[in-house]
Amino acid sequence: MNINGGQALIKTLEHEGVEVVFGLPGGAILPVYDPIIESPIRHVLVRHEQGAGHMAEGYAQATGRPGVMMITSGPGATNAVTPLCDAYMDSIPVVCITGQVPYAAIGTDAFQECDTTGITMAVTKHNFLVNKAEDIPRIVHEAFHIATTGRPGPVLVDIPKDIVDPNNPLSSMTWYEPSDDIMDLPGYQPVGAGDLNLIREAARLINVSERPVVYIGGGIVKSLATEELAELVEFLNVPVVTTLMARGAFPDSHELCLGMPGMHGKYTAVMAMQRADLLIALGTRFDDRVTGRVDGFAPEAKIVHVDIDAAELHKVRVADVAIQGDCRLVIGELTAALRECVAESGAQPDRRAWRSQVSGWQERYPLTYKQSEPGELVKPQYVLEVLRDNTPDDTIVTSGVGQHQMWASQYWKFNHPRTWINSGGLGTMGFSIPAAIGAKVGKPDRMVWAVDGDGCFQMTAQELVTSTTEQIPIKVALFNNAYLGMVRQWQEMFYQERYSESYLTYDVPDYVKWAESMGCVGIRVETPEEVTPAIAKANEINDRSVVIEFRTVDDENVYPMVPAGRSNSEIVVDPSQR
Repeated sequence: MNINGGQALIKTLEHEGVEVVFGLPGGAILPVYDPIIESPIRHVLVRHEQGAGHMAEGYAQATGRPGVMMITSGPGATNAVTPLCDAYMDSIPVVCITGQVPYAAIGTDAFQECDTTGITMAVTKHNFLVNKAEDIPRIVHEAFHIATTGRPGPVLVDIPKDIVDPNNPLSSMTWYEPSDDIMDLPGYQPVGAGDLNLIREAARLINVSERPVVYIGGGIVKSLATEELAELVEFLNVPVVTTLMARGAFPDSHELCLGMPGMHGKYTAVMAMQRADLLIALGTRFDDRVTGRVDGFAPEAKIVHVDIDAAELHKVRVADVAIQGDCRLVIGELTAALRECVAESGAQPDRRAWRSQVSGWQERYPLTYKQSEPGELVKPQYVLEVLRDNTPDDTIVTSGVGQHQMWASQYWKFNHPRTWINSGGLGTMGFSIPAAIGAKVGKPDRMVWAVDGDGCFQMTAQELVTSTTEQIPIKVALFNNAYLGMVRQWQEMFYQERYSESYLTYDVPDYVKWAESMGCVGIRVETPEEVTPAIAKANEINDRSVVIEFRTVDDENVYPMVPAGRSNSEIVVDPSQR
């Protein structure tokens, strides 16, 4: 069958099982937008290319399937660099299709030309510049394969306009169905199972430890290893810490779950890692926000590190046993090896003193805050508690970046994987609203709440127009404290209260009017007694998006906190606990 390159691209996306594409047309990609009219693929028209990228990320995070964005050349492509880098840092499978100037015009500074593959080389797992129409099915198939295998990540395919333009002879090609047999990926061999000898060595190390902690990262979610993890933890009966990217991978409701470690982690999670004699690190990368000052991190702990990416092993902390492999497969083998060890030794070590120590920390240093008095502005922690307690257990929560992100991770109870979606590694302000829209597209029957701050909201709120026009209703909890909150907190604590350029004001813009102008329902809450009725009203509205502006106190700080550059042992707790 003879078709043109644009048709081949859409046909290949259909072959890959793509159900939705987030995008914005422009000159170089326009030929591809014509055949999409006849395609069953849904196209979501965004208001900014950054929004398309974050929607693709939210879709991928919520569903486990690759998110797809399609944008034009030049500024369209450069606007996608932030979400591509975000997806790269957080190992999110995204395929980005970009238009490019005609092949012969590349390098001539043509209109809306940029070196897209060069610019994105550092922020993608791989990228392609297609130079022949007949390569489109193969290369797009390879892009999906790379994005979704091994350590997931974003892949970009840059396509010159002339090879997809039906009016250009270079676009003519004979259709063929892409398959793994025709892929041309020399050197790309993602690993699966881990080395059994190393797994047995890890089991022996675990079986003699008296103060172990299971330290899990986003790799548990990516590898679908939650069931295997639960079996391992139940067998060992040892505490688990869940990093920012692993929230929900092990349920908060479980008695062994200590919650989030790190700079703004729970005291018990932080101190358990500091006092451990062994860290069983699964699908995590020893991020600086978790370790604090590396030379003071978990000083007595030996390390068992499992990760699918060999580059992460020994990168930050040298492991005693380092296993490259898929977490789901390795954890299954590790549990089996541990059962053999215990059978040989007769019993696991006596860890009652360790569990007692952990329990004592939990009792002494719970999360805490001082509630507002009636009539005062609300506390963000209280809003999150009410929101958490008045939404379904499987509600999907997305977050921007800053204080509200930390409070959401602290105070929400995540009992299911893929219910917490946020920007971890890159820390991208403006992530929440487009990510929530993408998540809602992927999971239309689930309630989706975007937790956002006033600084983040002003960056990407225009995508609420997309939610209205495309009929993708989400709910937004907007925390308006009139500041760039985390910046203000650092200025208070480390810059002698010199608040340089962090004040935003409460009243400009008017968030209720702005929400209404974008087709949403806008609600303002200023006192604690208004919180519950507002959330109840928002939960009842399902035919459009809802924005609740919670006017929160402007001087609330996130605790606990490990100051930057300090050891985790120097964690600062709430003033009431000092």
